[in-house]
Amino acid sequence: MSFGRPGKENGVFPWARDYDDAKPIFKKAVDLGINYFDTANVYQMGTSEEITGRLIRDLGLDRDEIVVATKVHFDMRPGKPNGGGSSRKNIMAEIDHSLKRLGLDYVDLYQIHRLDAGTPMEEIMEALHDVVKSGKARYIGASTIFAWQLERMQNIAEQHNWTKFVSLQPQYNLIYREEEREIMPLCADRKMAVVPWSPLAGGRCAHPWGTVTERNKIDDVSPMVWNATNDVDKIVVDNLEKTAKEHGRTMAQESLAWMLSKPYVTAPIVGMTSVQHVEEAVSALDITLSEEEIAALEAPYVPHIKTGAF
Repeated sequence: MSFGRPGKENGVFPWARDYDDAKPIFKKAVDLGINYFDTANVYQMGTSEEITGRLIRDLGLDRDEIVVATKVHFDMRPGKPNGGGSSRKNIMAEIDHSLKRLGLDYVDLYQIHRLDAGTPMEEIMEALHDVVKSGKARYIGASTIFAWQLERMQNIAEQHNWTKFVSLQPQYNLIYREEEREIMPLCADRKMAVVPWSPLAGGRCAHPWGTVTERNKIDDVSPMVWNATNDVDKIVVDNLEKTAKEHGRTMAQESLAWMLSKPYVTAPIVGMTSVQHVEEAVSALDITLSEEEIAALEAPYVPHIKTGAF
């Protein structure tokens, strides 16, 4: 979601980078060995997919060696009766729209961005299965969802011999660790990949508390997701800042190294709006935290309200 047409008139991520700004970021990621690119139809109303697809083509990437993921659920035509959701009608329409914007014949991973409570789970799973069988997606996955819902949908797929979810994209970071209770053990038991969104909590775990950036000046989404827990989250972030300084690392490096220490995490979805962000994130792969350091980072955390919405 870091790429797309900027401006609030174009979507809820007005700080997104257009093609010219995104190209050096994308190229640096490729040069450093990153081959997994995650987007969604709703990111800046489709322009994230357009820019991602154009970058893949313009950089001449080998399609067999990259993994492209996108998502379906949120409204793409606000106010229209079939403008969003996970009905069979919308899934079948949106996969075609996504492929057209990406300029690709297929995506590797097609994910439900959220669970559509108004559509039967059987209908969702059969439609996703048919997308895979049509050759338009190789695998399917889910994003933020409750554990019982994920397990029920996997069971439905098994009962009908339909395609099952191979991955889950939950929120997971140092200030939101509720998924350690149910989702992470479930994914480990199901042998599902875990690709967490917002591993740096929209930048909260990347710089000292209260830092003003060009992004958070105009970011209306992050406050909606995290502001309700500011009091307890500040303690965690202050502790992160202290621990990172003690070990001569940036807060982003420390945060990502912590996440990569978890055996159930496959690959965090890290938002990149500069070349420096890419280099900093990749450098975390060379950091191994001690058990004492991990315990110190986790110590201030207190339980949060578990949410299936954000």
